[in-house]
Amino acid sequence: MSIRVLVAEDQAIVRRGLRLLLESQPDITVVGEAADGPEAISLARELRPDVCLVDIQMPRLDGLDVTRALAGAAVRDPLRVVIITTFDLDEYVYSALQAGAVGFILKDSGPALLAEAVRAAHAGDALISPSITMRLLKQFGPIAPRSPRRPAIPLTDREIELIKRLARGRTNQEIAQELFVSLSTVKAHVANIQDKLQLRNRTEIAAWAWENRLVTET
Repeated sequence: MSIRVLVAEDQAIVRRGLRLLLESQPDITVVGEAADGPEAISLARELRPDVCLVDIQMPRLDGLDVTRALAGAAVRDPLRVVIITTFDLDEYVYSALQAGAVGFILKDSGPALLAEAVRAAHAGDALISPSITMRLLKQFGPIAPRSPRRPAIPLTDREIELIKRLARGRTNQEIAQELFVSLSTVKAHVANIQDKLQLRNRTEIAAWAWENRLVTET
């Protein structure tokens, strides 16, 4: 079945281009377009797309507000939001991830990465590409809160190993190969980590790892 996508972008020509790029993929269908924040929220709640591709800068309500409304901590049944932006390593992107977005992508990344971002979000993976993710989290790790969340139940050594790899952008398959375990075991560990840290997705786990200095630049 096709991945159903809502595109929210205020510039008509860019919005049209995104639609054409997405619909050139055999497994992706654009089910709606929005030109501003309130329209994006309304359409998303009505259509319940698999993935919402949201521009971070839009009139009336920006992408951060849209993300909070559709995927914020208070949302009972959150949608999967991927932010698109022209700003590389911009603080807005980090804020969007903290607000509940499951990924981000630069507008000039090209059609292959655009489709990868949508598929990753649909599959439940929060990280789009290792290089972009690491650069983002490394830049903003030093300004993270001084007292990050601590798990109520201690993490095991294996869970910490997995978190470090996840924070460096490894996929579940890559983690399974590196730790010599099955894919299902990795998924079970990720679920346990989310429960212990009370986090909702891989992006939040990665941000937690950088905030707690479990990973470094080297």
